Amino acid sequence: MTDSSSTPTNRTEHPISHEPHPPLTEYYNSEQERRGFVGKIFDRTASDYDRIDRLLALGSGPWYRNQALQRAGLKPGMRIVDIGVGTGLVAREAVKLVGDPALVIGVDPSVGMMSQADLPGVQLVEGRAESIPFPDASFDFLSMGYALRHIGDLSAAFSEFHRVLKPGGRLCLLEITKPERAWSQFLLKSYMRGVVPVLARLVGSSAESAKLWRYYWDTIEACVPPSGVIDTLTDAGFSGAKRHIETPALSIFAEYQAVKPG
Repeated sequence: MTDSSSTPTNRTEHPISHEPHPPLTEYYNSEQERRGFVGKIFDRTASDYDRIDRLLALGSGPWYRNQALQRAGLKPGMRIVDIGVGTGLVAREAVKLVGDPALVIGVDPSVGMMSQADLPGVQLVEGRAESIPFPDASFDFLSMGYALRHIGDLSAAFSEFHRVLKPGGRLCLLEITKPERAWSQFLLKSYMRGVVPVLARLVGSSAESAKLWRYYWDTIEACVPPSGVIDTLTDAGFSGAKRHIETPALSIFAEYQAVKPG
């Protein structure tokens, strides 16, 4: 199914978004500090990331990522760039779908995370969403898995996404969104900020892993609403920007889809 925010909204009511969320002063006080904080915490927890994700992914495992890419239009032979590739959880599914690892490129600012990616044949490049180190019209498809909340400027990043895609190129951004109902918010917050950090401390080898998962919830709670993401994609030049919800029971998972006009 597709939720009510599928149709681009009036941007006078929902202006474009730059910061994905306000500064979280428990962790940093400025954009420069945020970038340093995020880089360090991902580098330090990289060796634990996949193990904890498998344990605590709320059902968002390989099958879901694979299906989401297919729903957004990824097909054999397409050249895809995965922004925020991390340890390769989305890129691994992309390889299965396009049929050739040489067609998949991963970009991430965290060298530590990419060092944990087991992706033979996939090119991994250090870079940021706001400044992708590839020429115009380089890719047929662009993906991002659960990294939207860690971008410094959504508008700048989406403009870069538009730039590196070929005309007719497709986009799929996977993200976790805050539930609308108060009781659902309470349950998810209790899980993400309470249960998950405890389990991360038990399973992980780094004390920072628990802190990372607490930070995850805080970014989810403060993140711009889906309408802001959709309007910002539209403002960047994409058409048909929408949020797809495959299963209402798992509506915390958002699949943002859009197309660069051809």
